[in-house]
Amino acid sequence: MINRVVLIGRLTRDVELRYTQSGTAVGTFSLAVNRQFTNQSGEREADFINAVIWRKAAENFTNFTGKGALVAVEGRLQTRNYENNQGQRVYVTEVVVDNFSLLESRAESDKRRAQNGTSATTPSNDNHFGGSESNNNFNAVDPFAGANQNTQKSTATSEAPNPFAASGKTEIDISDDDLPF
Repeated sequence: MINRVVLIGRLTRDVELRYTQSGTAVGTFSLAVNRQFTNQSGEREADFINAVIWRKAAENFTNFTGKGALVAVEGRLQTRNYENNQGQRVYVTEVVVDNFSLLESRAESDKRRAQNGTSATTPSNDNHFGGSESNNNFNAVDPFAGANQNTQKSTATSEAPNPFAASGKTEIDISDDDLPF
């Protein structure tokens, strides 16, 4: 059996980040996904799909996105139910996000945030992508942009530093014979 969902759309609002009683981060958001066809008046309609993201990915997603951000999410479809205050059974269908990609550059994101009236905050060093390297020059379109800059090793992990970071070169000389494929 297969249960995989891949969506590309824009956030309808900022991610709502909460923490469970045990301290686990959980983010909820809604994604507007355009339909592939137009209606009778020639306008594109959109589906508004609820999603949830957990743990460190939720914190990263919240820090690097905001209302209107163009994102891709991958996960699974889940249905759950609960009883509300009036004693009625409520059914909820949502995408549980396993992976996400930012599909706009930081400049586009900052411009959109300025238009929406929200602040473009720079995340702290403990909320970054890429493991142990602190590099807040993350570019959503090209995640390797800025990779040749000197980066500061975090004390949280013991991974080896980037051997190419200190060379100052923007290119690596590799011949086709060196490639394994």
